[in-house]
Amino acid sequence: MPPRDTTVAAAAADDRIASLTAGTSDAPRKYTAAQVEKHSTPEDCWLIVHEKVYDVTSFVPRHPGGNMIWVKAGGDCTQLFDSYHPLRTQMVLDKYYIGELQRETGDEGKIITYNDDMKKGKFYMDCKLAVEKWFKDGKKDPRVHPEMYVKTFVILAGIAICHYGSFFYTSSFLVSAAFAFFHGVCKAEIGVSIQHDANHGAYGNNKFFLHAMQLTLDVAGASSFMWRQQHVVGHHAYTNVEGVDPDIRCSPEKDIRRVNEHQPHEAYHPFQHVYLALAYGLLSFKSCFADDFNAYFSGKIGWVNVAKFPPGEAVAFWGTKALWATYYLYLPARYGMHGVGRMAALITITEFVTGWLLAFMFQVAHVVGEVRFFQLSKEGRLNLGWGESQLYSSADFAHGSRFWTHFSGGLNYQVAHHLFPGVCHCYYPDIAPVIMKVAKEHGLEYCVYPTFWSALSAHFRHLKNVGQKAYVPSLQTVG
Repeated sequence: MPPRDTTVAAAAADDRIASLTAGTSDAPRKYTAAQVEKHSTPEDCWLIVHEKVYDVTSFVPRHPGGNMIWVKAGGDCTQLFDSYHPLRTQMVLDKYYIGELQRETGDEGKIITYNDDMKKGKFYMDCKLAVEKWFKDGKKDPRVHPEMYVKTFVILAGIAICHYGSFFYTSSFLVSAAFAFFHGVCKAEIGVSIQHDANHGAYGNNKFFLHAMQLTLDVAGASSFMWRQQHVVGHHAYTNVEGVDPDIRCSPEKDIRRVNEHQPHEAYHPFQHVYLALAYGLLSFKSCFADDFNAYFSGKIGWVNVAKFPPGEAVAFWGTKALWATYYLYLPARYGMHGVGRMAALITITEFVTGWLLAFMFQVAHVVGEVRFFQLSKEGRLNLGWGESQLYSSADFAHGSRFWTHFSGGLNYQVAHHLFPGVCHCYYPDIAPVIMKVAKEHGLEYCVYPTFWSALSAHFRHLKNVGQKAYVPSLQTVG
């Protein structure tokens, strides 16, 4: 449903909780982060939001966003809560308040703190008020857009047709290769459109349908559970924060990429703008055949500790892996029109096209010279608001292009996506001007490349520049 009046919802949580606990003589109970971490399953789910502790276990079955509520159970969900929920939701959360967070030495890596920008007059609060007003005035549901359902049907139909055409339709390798190419395009479209919205909780109001759309990624070969851990928990909460965001670095040393001046330089980095153009094509291969299993058995994705697997998610993980291996590998090998060598070539075409499209469309959003990269203080703080950090660490491209909005799944409106990840991407062209207006009122810069190709050129130009040992960033990019 569209957001309601936010006047009360925007009030300070401290004041509301004080009113809820009025008349009691006991001081709020204190919990350490280590104590909260013990409650990290859907059956026992505690959250930290703005240094307050909430036991939302009883609300888990009724959560409108389904499994999104425990994506970081037992941890600090401040940034995720603020960005995914309308302002009125704070009043719902207050009902589950059980105490305050007690900071301890060593919490710096667990509780990352930004300046508070959830106050009226601050950039992010003004953005939320303006965008929620836009949805309310237009009587629109942020998670429901008719074009999204049409896209889903077209993409899934394309997957089925191109899969059949790649392996079973003809013995002509050239024709099959053409189908394999478009199979890769359709797989990438699942990645940037269907599963991307669904795994952000931004696709419809039916939890069962939402989960089914989340699993389209699993059926395509990669794990939606692992994707949420890396992309939602790690990347969205702490975008471009060195040592925290797994999307900008995953290896503690000898990483194949260097994307900012804070990272160590290796002898091969001056050539990264050349070899990464090819290596990006391996992204889908790597995700399907290696990364998910590494994360499952190691319990880590970069610096992100993977959440405990509930039984249902474990069944989905292994069940869809088996399904994918059966229809994508076994059946073509057993009943397809091509020998093993040609089949492997067709799979390679599909996976490289998928990898290139996904890498290019995601990388131009955060790894260009015009965005900022951040380092935490020793206390685990960033000296700016979270909303401002998203604006500074994201770049848009091709505003006004319906083709790129649909083909990129709204990634051409990256700022809108990061500030409002729970909104269907089909609305981004509508809310981006609202955000830009608020940014201008606050004197904040908003980076937009005129075309996708100019953004892609900026990405490889940045890789070339930062790959040099003597690279000195511009003042604009220093976080």
